Amino acid sequence: MKNSLSLFLSILALSLTYSTDAIAQTAEEDLETVINYVQNSDQISSSGQIPYDQMESVKEAGFDLVINLATANEAGNALEGFLVAEQNMTYMNIPVSWQEPRLEDLELFFDVMEVAGDRRVYVHCSANMRASVFVYLYRTLIVGEPESVAKADLEEVWDPSGSEQWAALIVSAREHFSNSSH
Repeated sequence: MKNSLSLFLSILALSLTYSTDAIAQTAEEDLETVINYVQNSDQISSSGQIPYDQMESVKEAGFDLVINLATANEAGNALEGFLVAEQNMTYMNIPVSWQEPRLEDLELFFDVMEVAGDRRVYVHCSANMRASVFVYLYRTLIVGEPESVAKADLEEVWDPSGSEQWAALIVSAREHFSNSSH
């Protein structure tokens, strides 16, 4: 009887582990269909706007924090904070102007990432252009990842050097954070 119970518990534990891994794998595959989805590291992924019906996949993929860098858009993201909270994740909106991205918004993003610690973070905006730049700068300026690795993920989405305001933000951020102890 003792051996049967032990065998049963071992099989149950194995099946639960397999089920959890299978759910996470399916969720990750679902997220790959989100516009411009990029898994930047084990801790961070970024994308364009997350469709409401995929919010559960964000949770199932193991994310704890969703950071939205898009400005408010009633048709596109009005319910997002509620849906994130409904999945027992934390939600943060830092509305970054496309035309005038500010160093202050980037600093707030860095602060939120610092507080997040080792939590899995999903960063997004409308098309993963704001998000990819912020994540790129975080990875290179704060985490210290090699430029070539972080830039490859950025360029998978777009090349901000063709956008005057975003190229200027990158230059300003490099200057500011090379002179500070953020």
